[in-house]
Amino acid sequence: MSEHTERVGFIGLGVMGRPMAGHVMAKGYPLVVNSRSRGPVEALIAAGAAEAATPAEVARQSDVIITMLPDTPDVEKVLTGPNGVLEGIKAGALVIDMSSISPVVAKALAERAAAAGATMLDAPVSGGDIGAINGTLSIMVGGAKAGFDRARPILECMGHVDRIIHIGDEPGSGQICKVCNQIAIGGALLGVSEALALAKRAGVDGTHVRKALLGGFASSRVLEVHGERILTDQFKPGFRTRLYQKDLRIAAETGAALSAKIPTATLIAQFVDELVEDGSGDLDYAAVGTRF
Repeated sequence: MSEHTERVGFIGLGVMGRPMAGHVMAKGYPLVVNSRSRGPVEALIAAGAAEAATPAEVARQSDVIITMLPDTPDVEKVLTGPNGVLEGIKAGALVIDMSSISPVVAKALAERAAAAGATMLDAPVSGGDIGAINGTLSIMVGGAKAGFDRARPILECMGHVDRIIHIGDEPGSGQICKVCNQIAIGGALLGVSEALALAKRAGVDGTHVRKALLGGFASSRVLEVHGERILTDQFKPGFRTRLYQKDLRIAAETGAALSAKIPTATLIAQFVDELVEDGSGDLDYAAVGTRF
């Protein structure tokens, strides 16, 4: 018998979604899944999940529906398109979108869900595939506090208990936080890339430079993880460059809508765009370090 009574639907079983869904089921939640890729669906079915043919059918069978999809149009289609979640949603259901999408669209989708009698949270994540696999993601949640309180036990299956933060009651506030996250990471990545490139040009061992910096005020997760990737020229994706490009596009759109100056995001986007144009979109975005 399952430990929990609420049935969770999970739509989008990619690099992040597959392990996230697995953690939810492993913690005792009945799970129903839907995804374009057959492999992850079959793996979760073998582990005990049920399959639904469409997002609408996921909604009909679920009390809580989680989406983890690549981009804003994907989430819009899955929620509001033909055979979409809102077509099959039950009154009182909770929708948790964990994708990184436009804050403006997140707010509009929450309004559509409310009109259908459901509550919607935007809950984007940080931590990459390592965080998804280990169940230690940081999760930034926007939407009604009551919805957050209901969602928290499920979010704790996927995220670190101390890194699940209710950003605000306003729909879209979680996505705003994710934009801030991606800008801050970009600034740190540019600094680390420049520093290690300078050390290399000076004939100084970047490994020793990184070690020294990690012991001081310049220490950061970006220096720790991406600095190592840059030094070893290993860019197997934890988070693909083309997805970071999408997030930076959202940052630019959000900045423009709010008349906010975000020059760091503009600068990092130039390097990311170059990588994608050169055919490196499926490398980890730490490959920005190769441009210096």
